[in-house]
Amino acid sequence: MAAKVSSKSARKLELVDAAHRVFRPPATVSHAALLDADGDSAFRETLYLMVTAFGRLQACRDAFGRAADLTGSQFAVLMGTAYTQGERGVTIRQLAAHVQLAATHVTTEVGRLCRLGLLVKRPNAQDGRSVLVSLTSRGEQRLVDISPFVRAINDLLFAGTDRTQFSELDRFLTRLVSNADLALDEIRRTENADKR
Repeated sequence: MAAKVSSKSARKLELVDAAHRVFRPPATVSHAALLDADGDSAFRETLYLMVTAFGRLQACRDAFGRAADLTGSQFAVLMGTAYTQGERGVTIRQLAAHVQLAATHVTTEVGRLCRLGLLVKRPNAQDGRSVLVSLTSRGEQRLVDISPFVRAINDLLFAGTDRTQFSELDRFLTRLVSNADLALDEIRRTENADKR
């Protein structure tokens, strides 16, 4: 006759067994190119590295904003305007696409930067529904003043990176952003289905 094991003893045996067993989590990706002999471990490590890198880039952008007495988003909009305004100005939609921020957010930040005297909005003669945004002379000076700091930080960030690597990174991130839009659509569909 088998000896009866108390529930307390059974639990202790379970804990001992669990301590000696190696749990292999299920793969979080199925693309063969992202798997190796260890499954998706290297993929996971790269994801964590990307999150760290993107967080540090965000921290740098926020520091650029502080150096200009602005927020990080306001800095991005001001700098984005400088690079896209040309001779006549840039639309909110074009500016939003350039700085990769929502058009509604860019509209809000443009309004704030106009109130600070760093940007100016003018009617768009080619499209009466939109405005053209340009730097004021004060906005130009603000960018000139902080450019040594921005340049020094970017030089540190991208030290040891060559043109080929940067081009590959650009292609990778362009694809990642496009794929992320599809992934976020799927997340929304899944979450909406779960609510029903």
